[in-house]
Amino acid sequence: MILMVVGGGGREHALIKKLSENPQVEKIYALPGNAGIGADIGKAECVAIKATDLNAICHFAQARHIDFAVVAPDDPLALGLVDRLAVLGIMSFGPTGRAAMIESSKAWAKALMQKYQIPTAAYAVFSDAAAALAYVRRQSYPLVLKADGLALGKGVFIAADQAEAEQAVDQLMNQGKFGPAGAKIVIEEYLTGPEVSVLAFTDGKIVKPLVSAMDHKQAYDGGRGPNTGGMGAVAPNPYYTPEIASLCMERIFQPTIAAMAAEGRPFRGCLYFGLMLTAAGPKVIEYNCRFGDPETQAVLPLLETDLLAVMEACSRGRLQDLEVRFKEGACCCLVLASDGYPAAYQSGFPIRRGDLGDAAVYWAGVAGDGRGGLITAGGRVLGVSVVRETLAQAVADAYAFSENIDFANKYYRHDIGGQALAALDAAAKNISEKNNGLSDLY
Repeated sequence: MILMVVGGGGREHALIKKLSENPQVEKIYALPGNAGIGADIGKAECVAIKATDLNAICHFAQARHIDFAVVAPDDPLALGLVDRLAVLGIMSFGPTGRAAMIESSKAWAKALMQKYQIPTAAYAVFSDAAAALAYVRRQSYPLVLKADGLALGKGVFIAADQAEAEQAVDQLMNQGKFGPAGAKIVIEEYLTGPEVSVLAFTDGKIVKPLVSAMDHKQAYDGGRGPNTGGMGAVAPNPYYTPEIASLCMERIFQPTIAAMAAEGRPFRGCLYFGLMLTAAGPKVIEYNCRFGDPETQAVLPLLETDLLAVMEACSRGRLQDLEVRFKEGACCCLVLASDGYPAAYQSGFPIRRGDLGDAAVYWAGVAGDGRGGLITAGGRVLGVSVVRETLAQAVADAYAFSENIDFANKYYRHDIGGQALAALDAAAKNISEKNNGLSDLY
């Protein structure tokens, strides 16, 4: 089979690496891919076509007789690339443009949840900056403000007070920090509790979740600083117990798929559920219409079932016929970024690599140096993923192997997995106390 994967970051590298394990796959074209993907995977060939150039992608797919396409990023999904490929008779993994609305408009997604009683934060929507400012002046804090449209995972502001909320409104609506994406904004109640990311395969009828994950979105240690596309992820998420998983399936996952079908927008592909486990139960923070980044780099290494088989089952509406299995153990993905990201940063620096053992390196913001090496070419440069029997081992080894990769302006958080490990320690202590009869003292 000849495959085409649209996109060019670490998520796409992880997808291509997993797809290449299928012996029936002869060739995988990455559009545009990156120099690291081409160097790492023998079956992969990168083609310099932008993920948003739908005409060029469709022409290429026809010319190269693509058997199956995977559309990974949000922009081409929202623009309707899956629809365009279907007209050409090319089967794809990913939602239609109408179904991708669940991510491309946060206001639309919130209205969907309200209509179908899917638990989420209370909210208000504004297209006028003056009205938004008047609203935030009447609210209690903290408060969450979001660009309605696609903003590379960075269009979310958590305002601690009125001044920060007014500044966020100004940046989104007056300064146009995220362009048309911020012309309309959603202002939400601030939810508290452990955060969980669940990526789920769906064929439009049933849902088969992948292993849960914990993303680390803020730039700095301790969950401080601006939102990024993600500084690292671990899987599974210890807060996501079997009981909570069952509750999410009943109240969130299956109702969302049913709601999309009822709206005439059946969703097939990977639906990302960003959840907050509040005192009142799990609530949806956001939906993404595709694999998350970097959650994919922490979850896919644990997938045992052939990825292409799962994707084809989703696209053909036959997911119920396939068992989706996962490995025991845990995975940690640590992102190495350019210092200054997500704001201004310098790039173009040579990347030096030492012994990386059995770690998977997923290249993202890199380019070739013209001599067979790689240089930095983006904010998030790469992710180092390690699978181990325990999360503690996975985290320790991800950090250890990352020390064997070096480039100027290298930056990373030092606490990826820390919250998850603390939760595991607390759970172990609780079990120990119960076993020793100490629970009656508390």
